[in-house]
Amino acid sequence: MIDLHTHSSASDGSLSPAELITRARSIGLRAIALTDHDTTDGLREAEEAAAALAPGADGFLLLSGVELEIEVPHGEFHLLGLGLSRERAALETRLLEVRGDRETRNAKILDRMRDAGVDIEMGDLTRTAAGEVVTRAHFARLMVEKGLVESVDQAFKRWLGKGKPFYQPKACIPLDEAIDLIAASGGKAVIAHPLSLDLAGPAFSDFLKDCRARGIVGLEAYHSSFALGACRRLEHLARRLGFFVTGGSDFHGDNIPSRRLGYSSGGLPVPDELLLPFLAAG
Repeated sequence: MIDLHTHSSASDGSLSPAELITRARSIGLRAIALTDHDTTDGLREAEEAAAALAPGADGFLLLSGVELEIEVPHGEFHLLGLGLSRERAALETRLLEVRGDRETRNAKILDRMRDAGVDIEMGDLTRTAAGEVVTRAHFARLMVEKGLVESVDQAFKRWLGKGKPFYQPKACIPLDEAIDLIAASGGKAVIAHPLSLDLAGPAFSDFLKDCRARGIVGLEAYHSSFALGACRRLEHLARRLGFFVTGGSDFHGDNIPSRRLGYSSGGLPVPDELLLPFLAAG
């Protein structure tokens, strides 16, 4: 069992990077990818925690990663960089610029909330974040705490998701630049949860073909929010178009409790075989 899409408190997960590694090992994961949003700040702690583990009979592999948002006119496009194995300075410098824009974005979201009569202050938000990088997930958690919504998922579906009243776009790295930065860091570019693109039929297939031509090599066909049948159709399409297939829980710990570490669609474990493209790369 493996998990190629997880988050720590370096972005919007509830576990620290070291706690995430400990949890992964305790439930018997063979490998895990840490893919925090727009930051690699948790990777050193995760790498040190993985190196300190007593090796088991089957070993344990940490894939250092990142998750980037790419601006598109339809849905949401997230790109995973998996297996960042070389110098990350250029990527980290670019991510620092992206995160610098987040304070402006957060202030605009707060303004939208106040205009709608929602009583939330920046101090409330920083208290909820408790030192973590402030993301939309923290807005959602605060809305739950104040009784404005019943769950984080509901906050996104009704208020914070793309096209919803409190949504505010953030600065994004252009796709070709993101692919180049991932490759320069030794990683593989993978389309995360592709159904979030909100494309179907020929438009979806054509979009994926263009991504493949531009250097994206993998597609996350298995994701905890997808029905199993949809995942299998995505796997078939991915292999037909020349992508390798990945899968993950998109684990956020207590922040999204429905997502279980190591498990993807239908509550099934993420299979070890999806690790093969990374093992082949050495």
